[in-house]
Amino acid sequence: MFDIITSWLAAWGSLGVAALMLLENVFPPIPSELIMPFAGYLAADGRLGFISVVLAGTIGSVAGAYLWYWVGTRTTEDRMRRFIVKYGKWLTISESELDRAFIWFKRHGRAVVFFGRMIPGVRTLISVPAGLTRMPLAPFFFYTTLGSLIWTTALTTAGYLLKSRFHDVEVWLNPVTNIILIGIAVLYVWRLLTGKRGEP
Repeated sequence: MFDIITSWLAAWGSLGVAALMLLENVFPPIPSELIMPFAGYLAADGRLGFISVVLAGTIGSVAGAYLWYWVGTRTTEDRMRRFIVKYGKWLTISESELDRAFIWFKRHGRAVVFFGRMIPGVRTLISVPAGLTRMPLAPFFFYTTLGSLIWTTALTTAGYLLKSRFHDVEVWLNPVTNIILIGIAVLYVWRLLTGKRGEP
């Protein structure tokens, strides 16, 4: 799987990085914790540019965040909850996750739009309460872009710095990557078949 992901990213370049990061924010096929380090490795290997990888990852992440923000501005909390009850399992989103995003937003305000971009399980949905509360677009974009830039830069740098060791760690990284992706697929299918959406 290591070779498949790196080959795909190498073939599609920055466009592939942006597309995967956008999808990761809408329908998470591969987590950013895998996408960006792999892209960073390819940048260190000379097959991609470091800056272009960071920019592409940031653009994809911001685009995905804006999609949820836009949805929030076009609906109400009740309608959003009905949507999640009906379709949430397809998007791996639950009401409890939406509640968590609202709690974070109410406690920390606009700051969570920035910090939330770096917290797994929060970054996907934190844009929804921002949209529902009609947070102005300019500060939303500013905090989202800054948080996404820091996150993608950190992950890309990790992959870049590991370049010299990637071939060594590939021995264990490849099966770990397989386990993670298989686990994601199994969890997704389980949620579809059982109708569960992650509520406690």
